[in-house]
Amino acid sequence: MNRNIKTKWKEFLIRNRKSGGYLLKKKISIRVYQILRAVLLFGLCFLILQPLFNKVSLSFMQEKDLYDPTIIVVPRNFTLENYKLVNSLINYWKSLFNSIGISVMSSILQVAACTIVGYGFARFKFPLKNFWFGCVLLVIVIPPQTIMSSLYLNFRFFDVFGIIKLFTGSTLNLQNSIVPYMLLCITCMGLKSGLYIFLIRQYFRGIPKELEEAAYVDGCGNFSTFLRIMLPDARPILTSCFLFAFVWQWTDSFYSRMFLGKTALLANKLTAISSLLGDYLTSISGTASKPSVAYGQMMISTGMIMAIIPLLLIYIVAQKGFVESLSQTGLKM
Repeated sequence: MNRNIKTKWKEFLIRNRKSGGYLLKKKISIRVYQILRAVLLFGLCFLILQPLFNKVSLSFMQEKDLYDPTIIVVPRNFTLENYKLVNSLINYWKSLFNSIGISVMSSILQVAACTIVGYGFARFKFPLKNFWFGCVLLVIVIPPQTIMSSLYLNFRFFDVFGIIKLFTGSTLNLQNSIVPYMLLCITCMGLKSGLYIFLIRQYFRGIPKELEEAAYVDGCGNFSTFLRIMLPDARPILTSCFLFAFVWQWTDSFYSRMFLGKTALLANKLTAISSLLGDYLTSISGTASKPSVAYGQMMISTGMIMAIIPLLLIYIVAQKGFVESLSQTGLKM
């Protein structure tokens, strides 16, 4: 082995001498580039993963570990009590099932509606097409908080051109129900719907028109062509949009607090975990008491870990299809 290395090294020196030192300089520059790239990637990975590792470490600590300056990462008093306490505080399993149901239902409706709209923008001509697509881009740019009052009033006093009030004498109150969620998803006004329409439109624009023309020659109509020819080819972008919609819906507290305030969801419970912890400490001590900032942050970290575990499981299961869908989408865009 050593003899082979010495032989290769001598051959390299001979070739380097013949090239006037160019070969050695090229090897050194390649090695330096590889080292810099490895350092950069390690730094990026550390920046992304360090907060997650920090929360995992906090979730297994006891409160006295928080005030011990000698403990930085690895807990000295390992415990699972934090998970048990957070489980009881946020009613974890009920919140988990509610979050799964609402996230899956809203994601399916959202992706279905955005697929139809995106296909229409990509393939059909209609009056004011550019204007309406500009409105879609505005949905992406303008944050939903700017129309929060309008959304609340619209669904608090819901009516359709005054028809409901004409027959019933009053408007409908759709607050604390799933109906506003469904209406927003179906009308492409849900969370990040503009982004999904844009991505799906770009994907359909990349599919050759000859496929549609061949379907028309075979006797397919517009809807049949969309359903039987175009939709099966769009599985990569639909998979990506569904996963994005699911994750964003899972962590959303803006729409869920506005429309589903009484429904137990993980996103809502996490934002209220400090007050829930204060109520718990008051109930066991008999006097009004608040948790320390460090202890409250430890409970929040534990709750966040419990909330993202389902997302990590989904990513592990769908990792291959998700990466492939992103790569194919990137090539065709």
